Amino acid sequence: MSLEVSRVRVVQAGEAAEREAALAFDLLHLEPCFLDDPFPTYRRLRRHDPVHRCPDGSYFLTRYDDVAEVYRDHHRLSSDKKVEFEPKFGAGPLYEHHTTSLVFRDPPDHARIRKLFAAAFTPRALAALEPRVVRLVDGLLDRAEARRGMDLIADYAFALPVELIGDMLGVPRAERHLLRGWSTAILSALEPVTTPERLAAGNRAVEEFKAFLRELIADRRRHPTGDDAEVLTALLAAEDAGDKLTEIELLHQCIFLLNAGHETTTNLIGNGVAALLDNPAELGRLRGEPALIETAVEEFLRYESSNQLGNRRAIADVVIGGVPMPAGTLVTLCIGAANRDPAQFPDPDRLDITRAPNRHLAFATGIHACAGMWLARMEGRVAIGRLVARFPKLERAGPFVRGGRARFRGFASYPVACR
Repeated sequence: MSLEVSRVRVVQAGEAAEREAALAFDLLHLEPCFLDDPFPTYRRLRRHDPVHRCPDGSYFLTRYDDVAEVYRDHHRLSSDKKVEFEPKFGAGPLYEHHTTSLVFRDPPDHARIRKLFAAAFTPRALAALEPRVVRLVDGLLDRAEARRGMDLIADYAFALPVELIGDMLGVPRAERHLLRGWSTAILSALEPVTTPERLAAGNRAVEEFKAFLRELIADRRRHPTGDDAEVLTALLAAEDAGDKLTEIELLHQCIFLLNAGHETTTNLIGNGVAALLDNPAELGRLRGEPALIETAVEEFLRYESSNQLGNRRAIADVVIGGVPMPAGTLVTLCIGAANRDPAQFPDPDRLDITRAPNRHLAFATGIHACAGMWLARMEGRVAIGRLVARFPKLERAGPFVRGGRARFRGFASYPVACR
């Protein structure tokens, strides 16, 4: 047998194994290696089975065009999670939260609730907020310099957005340390597979958070701030004006604002800095041309998207990627795979901080495009840009710990030396 024939057979065997692995993919039975690095799995699925039917009958989409099409079709593909979450959560606090918050509502409720947040995220509001972000970032960097290092996540990537969201909700500074634990417990329950312990922690977190907010709201009613830029003040004003925001809706929109506002930004900052440290040539380009931070942030969002998975339920018969799906079908949108689709992004596994165009789906698209996307971008731009400019010898200072989640991709800990 010639060497060429042997080589061809090895390639064919490899292709067959790749295809078999793609066809066997099951979102409900993920290997630990997937949580560390899901991108090889995404590549196999895109190549061999891009509209993949999982063993439970749901579909898993990995092509950019298919994911974008589903996001735009809110008439036939619903964000409402009542049917999907009832067997998962039962009639408990997690079910109440995840079927009430903005992200899992369909029109007309979605539009009614979303407009109440609008004033907090206008260009004018963000321009007024940016000096505050700069001051917060510089204070965190001063502390890191004094210590000659920090945990990139706890001391920086999380510390910044939680301060901003705390301000937006008027949370007393002394009590903001409570927010991260509640948020992590609530969002972790959205993983494809949950445990009884995770569900118990999530349910407990929702109840504790609601009790905390009820006291905060009662105090705000007794002592109005008059600050129109504060989201809680705006939500209370809308409720008083008769915009039909029930007490339960008010509580859960506040919880949603914290969860969405910190999760995306924390992961953006952590993933972005880690990507630069893994790609020193791109870090050097950014240091040499700081204005590249604008396109760099878009590339961080694409390269390792904070939110990797989304979900929809067909409420009418639909065809996606050439595959007919009857009403009732559950569909998982793999944002992380779509954002590395070579049909949309040349050389997609390479970090390129000058990439343009860069029409990534990290913030979704259509009516459910993230309301706070411009705030997250601004925070990421300021936090990452000022960090790499401040410390010319920034480097990893020990083992990192991944977040261990499939839906939300980020780090639990990432020590860095700041010199």
